[in-house]
Amino acid sequence: MAALRYRRFLKICEEWPVDETRRGRDLGAFLRERVAQFFREGEITQVQDPDACDQMYDSLSRMNSNYYREKYPRLQNTSFTEITADEYRMVLATDNLKQMDEMKRGMWERLKNKFNAKSPPDEAKD
Repeated sequence: MAALRYRRFLKICEEWPVDETRRGRDLGAFLRERVAQFFREGEITQVQDPDACDQMYDSLSRMNSNYYREKYPRLQNTSFTEITADEYRMVLATDNLKQMDEMKRGMWERLKNKFNAKSPPDEAKD
């Protein structure tokens, strides 16, 4: 039975897309790592809680098949900001986040230097 569970999880991993623009933050890559950790011994891994394992597989399978997206269709493909999913995907790409972080760091450094500048020594009071 463990072999069947292992093969089912491998099938989910094969079907789940990996988004290369989200290096280190991708759900597909995370899923592959977790399956590899859980099934370290492959098909001969002894599953401690088979019910929880089956429930996890069912949840992942529903997510992968867009079960809830089809069950609860959206009226529009945008959020309240009127930004589409493709635009969000572009903004949240790792390269763009690094550029924004560098821009913030640059502004932070300028502010820090401005306020840390030594003021001229105070005149000796009479």
